[in-house]
Amino acid sequence: MAPGGGGMYRDVVESRTALADYGIAPTETDSRNPPSRKSPAVVGGKPGVHELLECPVCRSVMYPPIHQCSSGHTICFNCKTKVHNICPICHQELGNIRCMALEKVAELLELPCRYQFLGCQDIFPYQSRLRHEQNCRFRPYNCPYAGAECSVTGDIRSLVSHLKDDHNVDMHDGSTFNHRYVKSNPQEVENATWMLTVFNCFGHQFCLHFEAFNIGMAPVYMAFLRFMGDDHEAKRFSYSLEVSGGGRKMQWHGVPRSIRDSHKTVRDSLDGLIIQRKLALFFSGGDGQELKLKIAGRIWKEQL
Repeated sequence: MAPGGGGMYRDVVESRTALADYGIAPTETDSRNPPSRKSPAVVGGKPGVHELLECPVCRSVMYPPIHQCSSGHTICFNCKTKVHNICPICHQELGNIRCMALEKVAELLELPCRYQFLGCQDIFPYQSRLRHEQNCRFRPYNCPYAGAECSVTGDIRSLVSHLKDDHNVDMHDGSTFNHRYVKSNPQEVENATWMLTVFNCFGHQFCLHFEAFNIGMAPVYMAFLRFMGDDHEAKRFSYSLEVSGGGRKMQWHGVPRSIRDSHKTVRDSLDGLIIQRKLALFFSGGDGQELKLKIAGRIWKEQL
């Protein structure tokens, strides 16, 4: 697995269980923002009315403020600036004319969630639809791979396959593990020097990250766990990490962070096992010319 930058780490896995087929547990029903009812084949309102709310540029549903040109062609607020205030239909200047009639009609409509094609069958009043979509359990996840700006999104099943096939991420079964991270020149610490391994246990997937970066001028190594699912599910689990060697031991206990939180957000929050470079070399033993960190870990499900 190639790192995003800096020196190459060799990741030697000593997983206690054999590889097996990966089962994806169904996501729990999201009780937040309950819908008014299930989506029928035809959306509420007159047939075709909701098409009037489709922006001609981005094809998304328009929300107030909805702008129009002097000929009555409408456009969403975000796309108005993208087209440099020129109507994409008749090429007249848009100005600042609001389509108040369409905005009032929109308030009477019920629309399907934009993630209907991913499985969400709920519809919502116009104004609450956007709030739902921000937390919809069917909305796609971003790729958790941290070594590059990967733009792939999808459900958990597709992202597991993507990580394995496109990023060559190591996949292992089991809730306990022992990893050895080896670096030939520990004096070189660069941002985005990292490793990623995915573990399958309890019917879910967990991403173990190991990185080297600087906090200010101080070089550190950091290991942390992310959960491939939503935050309310992640809180059902805990994990521990332990690094030992040279007669020393350091432990970390925490809750895995959802991949809804970006990799950078988790790393910058320092929510994980952090080892300063000098201490890491004590753990490594020898003459300090090579980093040899052995990190043991365990994942468990909390009894609620």
